[in-house]
Amino acid sequence: MPYKIFIDQGHNPMNPNAGAEYGGVREQDITFTVGRRLYALLSADPRFTAELSRPEPTTQLGTTNRESLQARVLAAKRFGADFFISLHANAAADAAVSGSEAFVYSRESRANCLAFRILTGLHEETGLKNRGVFVRPGLYVLRNTAMPAVLVELGFLSNEHDRRLMVEEPGAFALGVYDGLLSYYGLPPVTSPFGGTAST
Repeated sequence: MPYKIFIDQGHNPMNPNAGAEYGGVREQDITFTVGRRLYALLSADPRFTAELSRPEPTTQLGTTNRESLQARVLAAKRFGADFFISLHANAAADAAVSGSEAFVYSRESRANCLAFRILTGLHEETGLKNRGVFVRPGLYVLRNTAMPAVLVELGFLSNEHDRRLMVEEPGAFALGVYDGLLSYYGLPPVTSPFGGTAST
């Protein structure tokens, strides 16, 4: 049976639950695009099956922030996901802050193990600093999912380099998450019929 991965593209295209915006770049657009690229990678790998929280750019979940988060959690439960991966873009008051980080409900968990591998994959594919995994049991999507959940902050929208990289190279971020999943499950890259692998 293939591993079932639910990809939550953080935030809605508009309020409620719209994301951050810096330099004319919206978090919800970054997460949508990276999520679609990750979905394509997983769909091309017979060892996985995936589902998106926002299959279309206009998909709007819920009429309040809480309903939006609840809809994502319930969709993952209906899908029967083995893992819930929520994609986000970070922001900081200091524009020099850069890198990728992840949040989990508990340190002693499968999610924590996957989070470390995803951050390693993101660093290797994007060059961004690995800022580490943090425990945040208060986050709704980590507290309420029926399966292990990882919230990934891909990079900092408030940092010009991170922001440009997320806009120009969304595939690198998707590949980093995919590489993390392969590492977690101990799977080799898929061999392409044209030579090389799916992760090159």
